[in-house]
Amino acid sequence: MKNSNFEEISDRNSVPILSWDFHYEYVNELKAINTDLKRVNVISNKFTWDEKNLEIKERIKEEVVLVTDLDLKIVFASNGIAKMTGYREEEILGKTPKMFQGAETSNADLKEIKEAIALHIPFEKTIINYKKNGDIYKCKINAFPVFNLKGNISHFIAFERQDLSA
Repeated sequence: MKNSNFEEISDRNSVPILSWDFHYEYVNELKAINTDLKRVNVISNKFTWDEKNLEIKERIKEEVVLVTDLDLKIVFASNGIAKMTGYREEEILGKTPKMFQGAETSNADLKEIKEAIALHIPFEKTIINYKKNGDIYKCKINAFPVFNLKGNISHFIAFERQDLSA
């Protein structure tokens, strides 16, 4: 009889612990998003970006955000970069997004991306990228030139997600 009471109490107590684990993960995700927003706002304020069409606050919740300077050197990557690529932000700062490309990345797609960047126009493309461990993944990129309030280009911003379709 005592044994069944113990099992009943034990079963009841396991749910709150599991719930706390999920809550803890969620709170940590919110903290990471908030930290990312603060960091990207520092860049935005420094260069007086015109943010009206960027939707950073909404998109950073579901997508990886990469910001490059005009030489395409990465100056910011949101926390989601580690989950998607296996790289921490510190490992990619100062490098170009080419570090994610390899033998199976389409040269035709890369040429189209290069042309869009040269023309300072937005582009959307799904390409084959490589994770830190060498695994490939389809990366859906939605990128824009970022202009300041005077109309001068200062950065490029890319919203990226792993494309899990076929």
